Amino acid sequence: MKKLFTVAVLAMSCAIWAQSEPAETKKDSVEGWQFTTVDSLAITPVKNQNRSSTCWAFSALGFLESEVLRTKGQVVDFSEMFVVSKTMMDRATYCVRMYNEPRFAPGGAANDVLYCMEHYGLVPQEAMPGIRYGWTSNDTLPVHNELDHVAAGYLKGLSGLKKLSPVWREGLQGIYDAYLGKCPEEFDYNGAHYTPQSYVKSLGLSANDYVSITSYTHHPFYEKFALEVPDNWRMDQMYNVPLDELMRIIDNSLEKGYTLVWAADVSEIGFSRKGVGVVPDDDRGADLTGSDMAKWVGMTADKKKEELTKRPLPEKTITQQMRQDAFDNWETTDDHGMQIFGTAKDQNGKRYYMVKNSWGTVKSDYKGIWYVSEAFVQYKTIDILVHKDVIPKDIRKKLKIEN
Repeated sequence: MKKLFTVAVLAMSCAIWAQSEPAETKKDSVEGWQFTTVDSLAITPVKNQNRSSTCWAFSALGFLESEVLRTKGQVVDFSEMFVVSKTMMDRATYCVRMYNEPRFAPGGAANDVLYCMEHYGLVPQEAMPGIRYGWTSNDTLPVHNELDHVAAGYLKGLSGLKKLSPVWREGLQGIYDAYLGKCPEEFDYNGAHYTPQSYVKSLGLSANDYVSITSYTHHPFYEKFALEVPDNWRMDQMYNVPLDELMRIIDNSLEKGYTLVWAADVSEIGFSRKGVGVVPDDDRGADLTGSDMAKWVGMTADKKKEELTKRPLPEKTITQQMRQDAFDNWETTDDHGMQIFGTAKDQNGKRYYMVKNSWGTVKSDYKGIWYVSEAFVQYKTIDILVHKDVIPKDIRKKLKIEN
């Protein structure tokens, strides 16, 4: 058992530190794109959320894994499904208390992971693998279609009752336990005995070290507000800053050696499933791609996306008003959570952010890493989660964030 664990750690370490190779030796390229790493921070291996709406857990826990690497040099692999089970039970309780007015759904936000860490703790993956059935060739991949339907049906059934019994939560917890396994109250790991709370304490993690930041004009800048997106069901508040300062915080985080969680809209035509996120001027699509206008107009949305993400093209210039308009008219939606961990440049010298996704390594051109342009981040960022120490001093003063 010890031998197997040692081999696993060594394998993980190779995957982690491979992301930190010098720029001149780390290049990614496919037809039409050539990326060269400029700066890259240590991350843990790319995982696969598969058919589960759990990107929020994968991205935030990946970020916390990098935090442990940064502060302690330790390789950790947190259980996403421990956090999912705890969070969905909390969300169900909230929905019931609100008479099922908010929709019960499997999504969440990065702050849900911080709440879980603070109130329930965290556990390593081996203490709660989170999968008790296998419907695919790889039984370690989550498939939550049935779980989500069954849990939602349970909550819907409660809404038709005049009075609730005191054990309804036990019934719902039984559903999550059946699919994900029971959340351990204590466990042995690396020769030590822990509770989920003591495990977090041993790693030196504190939810108070992290803050969420966004940039919208429908609330005053330099104040906190609860962003109005469905998965922010806890109504957690985040700081609001102008777009240029949001970008400064992102860049300063990477420069100081900290990764960050990135919540974004990935439904845009410029976000390719193969590993690129850009904001090409789709109004000039025929001109940019050299296509005949009549042919361009007749293309399907998928074909247009393919054409616009084949190679570097001129992008739109993003403004604060463009961000706001896209949010207000439902064009920008809270789709996906990922982890930003570095920067790169393309063959033309244009700058991109390196993003760790949770869609596995097989179907993307860059083994689970995305290259996302500055314009895309400016336009489609919903919010970020960062260590408060990375916020530049002048911005911290405006936000009244204390040490």
